[in-house]
Amino acid sequence: MDKFMKYAKFFYTAVGIEPYKKDLLEHKNSIKTRIVFWANVINLTMVAIGESIYFRSAYNNGKLLEAVTVLSYIGFIIVGMSKMCFIWWKKAAMNGMARELEEMYPRGKVQEQRYKLQKYLKSCSRISFTYSLLYSLLIWTFNLYSVMQFLVYEKWLNIRVVGKTLPYLMYIPWKWEDNWTYYPLLFSQNFAGYTAAAGQISSDLLLCAVATQVVMHFDYLSQTMESHELSGDWEQDSQFLADTVRYHERILHLSDVVNEIFGIPLLLNFMVSSFVICFVGFQMTVGVSPDMITKLFLFLFSSMSQVYLICHYGQLVADASFGLSVATYSQNWTHADIRYKRALVIIIARAQNLTYLKATIFLDISRSTMTDLLQISYKFFALLRTMYGQ
Repeated sequence: MDKFMKYAKFFYTAVGIEPYKKDLLEHKNSIKTRIVFWANVINLTMVAIGESIYFRSAYNNGKLLEAVTVLSYIGFIIVGMSKMCFIWWKKAAMNGMARELEEMYPRGKVQEQRYKLQKYLKSCSRISFTYSLLYSLLIWTFNLYSVMQFLVYEKWLNIRVVGKTLPYLMYIPWKWEDNWTYYPLLFSQNFAGYTAAAGQISSDLLLCAVATQVVMHFDYLSQTMESHELSGDWEQDSQFLADTVRYHERILHLSDVVNEIFGIPLLLNFMVSSFVICFVGFQMTVGVSPDMITKLFLFLFSSMSQVYLICHYGQLVADASFGLSVATYSQNWTHADIRYKRALVIIIARAQNLTYLKATIFLDISRSTMTDLLQISYKFFALLRTMYGQ
């Protein structure tokens, strides 16, 4: 099962979090891990405070473009911090979920073939690698953009004076441009940017890995139900139904645990992402430089990819849960005992009550959620454009 989780665990390690322990007897987190976690949290909080002060100052002085730019950075930090902290807070539930997944995981080559394990593992690994690469490219483009401008335009090509600049707008109560404090500030902002990105990447990849396994179990249950040959003996057939219902209930319980852990971070993610997409789109339409357009487009594309990734897996879970009802109806039940037929009706009815990834009770996540979010973002974008024009 660790193969599903390897990318998520890599980025969690980078921010000093051990997301789960399958064995309760494992030792507690090391001092080094705790130091890394709190160093990330404190540094990210300080940068967020500095950006918040800068936003207030820019807004009060009528600098709407700068204020919107800083708000997109703050939104990025909020999403990353919330995902980190909620996983840390829900560690007990995470441990239970990991043990449940481990118990349900197929054992041996025969079971792996029946579950089509390699297909799901390859799909999850491919998407996880592509997504983590995209987000890493985004954050390091932002982090190193100012340094590369200075080295290329001023030091190498000698076509214009760039000066020492920081990657993110932030209130700093002293003159930092021409003294040694520039370098600690540059490191701090780069550190904070990577922390926020890693907090988002790790949580998203963990959700995708767990959702992939939920889909795998739903699909296996559907395949087993559809291909089952009835014996004609009520006791034997009813035992098969009982095993099917128990397995179904176990998958549903696992889905509830996933929603309990990820519900609030997903709600915050969708709320903040709608504003971030709006803010970045606004910046791209007010006449920024061509090289800045590249940064903003990468930011916009990454934010939309994150939302679509979550919506895509939400749709896969919903479709897989509904597939059980279709598979049950497709079983060769025409000559079954009347009691068996009645039991199948109950199973079909329960399976038609779709299982969703949920952003708490407020939002069932599917691909249509992506459309709703883009509509909200466009409305805020139109409002900002009107305010800027006035």
